Amino acid sequence: MKAMILAAGMGTRLMPLTETLPKALVPINGKPMLEHLILKLKAAGFREIIINIHHFGDQIIEFLDAHEYFDIKIKISDERDYLLDTGGAIKHAAQLLQGEEPFLVHNVDILSNVDLKALYEHHLETNPLATLLVSKRNTSRYLLFDKQHKLCAWRNRDTGEIKSYFPDLDPKKYEEYAFGGVHVISPKIFEQMEEWTGKFSIINFYLSVSTKMNIQAYPARNISLIDVGNPEGLAKAEKWMQSKI
Repeated sequence: MKAMILAAGMGTRLMPLTETLPKALVPINGKPMLEHLILKLKAAGFREIIINIHHFGDQIIEFLDAHEYFDIKIKISDERDYLLDTGGAIKHAAQLLQGEEPFLVHNVDILSNVDLKALYEHHLETNPLATLLVSKRNTSRYLLFDKQHKLCAWRNRDTGEIKSYFPDLDPKKYEEYAFGGVHVISPKIFEQMEEWTGKFSIINFYLSVSTKMNIQAYPARNISLIDVGNPEGLAKAEKWMQSKI
């Protein structure tokens, strides 16, 4: 199984920590968040990992070298010249991700108890273009799904903004879920991305193809999920990791 870790972000919410190191190497309970995720992917059966880099990317390469790439196949998708956002990052890594099997994409700053192998196997069984880990946690931005768990829209509760390619969509008729920063994607996605270039969001891409392609929700039960991209999340992650020792 193959996975991609999105680790190229600037980590501005974690400053001043990220003034001298990449967000991916910010420690949680003594280990960089990147190491926690690599070990989780490895334990779930993933044997090939692609990591995109930008901010202090050299430090990530040096870290991987020092740990002998954790005895699995790890390749770098280099974005040091230009940061491409989530969708652009996936397309940029197409040559490393293409093949017969789906691949999992995981934000480096998401810590959770989600069974990644179960998520991957669910995608294999249902065979949509993409399967998105979602939950009922509180946030300002939600994805809207129909009764068949098919993506139909995005909504910002604070501003009232709605993005959808379905005409006359009534958000009240759809189920709201928060995206968990983890998804499994069919390699067929690259056929749909041909006209997309440069920097773009994967969520905006999903919305653009949602009327013709199946973008499915994977509502996780009893989920513990922490966004470690800010100081509050980092403190929560520290406590959560310590409670597991």
